[in-house]
Amino acid sequence: MNRIQHVFDNKKPDEKLMSLFITAGYPDLESTVDLILGFEKNGADIIELGMPFSDPLADGPTIQYSSDVAIKNGITMNKIFEMVEKVRESSEIPIILMGYMNPVLRYGVNRFTRKAAEVGVDGLIIPDIPIEEDGIIKKQAEENGLDIIHLVAPNTSDERMKLADENSQGFVYCVSVTGVTGARDGDEVSKSVDRFIERVRANITLNPVMVGFGIRSHQDAQNIALNADGFIVGSALIDTIKQHYPKENWQSELMSFVHSLKFGK
Repeated sequence: MNRIQHVFDNKKPDEKLMSLFITAGYPDLESTVDLILGFEKNGADIIELGMPFSDPLADGPTIQYSSDVAIKNGITMNKIFEMVEKVRESSEIPIILMGYMNPVLRYGVNRFTRKAAEVGVDGLIIPDIPIEEDGIIKKQAEENGLDIIHLVAPNTSDERMKLADENSQGFVYCVSVTGVTGARDGDEVSKSVDRFIERVRANITLNPVMVGFGIRSHQDAQNIALNADGFIVGSALIDTIKQHYPKENWQSELMSFVHSLKFGK
C-alpha cells in the first residue's frame, strides 16, 4: 500500500483530508522542506509540490508569480528531488509532484520516474497531459509505483469523468470552477460546486475525490468539500507567504493560516 492510499484508508468517516500545494523553491530554496514539515504538523494530509515552469498554462497570476520567483532562485529538478529526499528523513506524508510535461521530457521520462520513486515521491499530477496521451508517462510511473492523478472540471462530460476515474490512481482532482488556479470569492465557488460534485459522485466510483481551486478559508473548504473526501489549497498559501515574507514571523503566520484551514481556529 502506498502512502496516498494509506491516508485515504485511514480517514475518519466525517473527516475532510487537506492537501496543500507549495511551489518548490518559493519563496526561497532553503524554506521548502521546513514548509512541508510545518504543513504536516498543522494538519496537512497530502503535499502537492509544484515543479516550476516558465509557461504554467493552468495557473493564475499567484502561482505563475511563485514559479517565476523559484526559477530566479535557481530551482532545478534535481533540487526538487533533494527536497523530497530531505523530507523523507523525518516524514511519511504523501508527496505528489505537480507540474507540466515539458520539464519532465527535458529531464527524461524514464530517468524522472525512477528518480522520483527513489527519493520517495508517491504520485504525479500533470495537467497538460490529456487522458488519451498519458501513455507518454503512465507505464513508467506504474513500474515505479507512482500514482497518476487526472483532473476533471465542471465542463467535463460524464463520459470523460468515467475515463479519468478509470485512468487515475490515488484520487481524482476535481477543479471546482472553470479557469485557472487562484483564490476566489467563496460564494462564486459554492454556487456551482454542488451540482458539479453530484455529477462527480455519479461518475467517479473507483477513486476518492479531492476538490481544489478557489478555497481560501476553513468555511470555504468545508462547504466545497461537503460531499468530497477532502480539499486542496494552493494559491491562498502563496498569497499568505507573499503577504508576510520576508518578515521575521512569516512562517508562523503561514502555519497559523494552515492550521485554521484544517481546524477552523
